[in-house]
Amino acid sequence: LDHFFFLLLPPKVQQKSKAAKALAAASGGKSKKKKWSKGKSREKANQKVMFDEETYARFTNEVPKMKLITPSGLVEKLKITASLARAALLEAEEQGLIRRVAWHSRQQIFTRATAAPAEE
Repeated sequence: LDHFFFLLLPPKVQQKSKAAKALAAASGGKSKKKKWSKGKSREKANQKVMFDEETYARFTNEVPKMKLITPSGLVEKLKITASLARAALLEAEEQGLIRRVAWHSRQQIFTRATAAPAEE
C-alpha cells in the first residue's frame, strides 16, 4: 500500500510570488464603510396642555365612572399632558368626584367615589 501513496496526495498547486501576495493583501478589504443607523424614532404625541371645553366635559363625565383612575390612564384616554392630568385629578378629589386609593411620588391611583369607602 506504500507504493500507492502518491495517488492519495492532491496535485501540487502553483505557489503565488511574494509580489502577488502583497498585491492581494493590499487590495483586499476595501468594502464600503458601514453607515450608522438613524435609530428608532417615535412619533411626537400631540397632547393638550390646557383643557378646552370639550375635553373638560369628557373629563367630568367619564372619570367619575372609571374604576381605575391614574394620570397615565387619562393621558391615553383624553390626550392631555401628565401634569394636567395630575392637577385635574387633585381637583376632582377635592370636589369629591373620585377617591384616592394610593399615593406615591411617581404614581397616584384613584377610584370612583362610592357612598362609603370599604374599610378592611
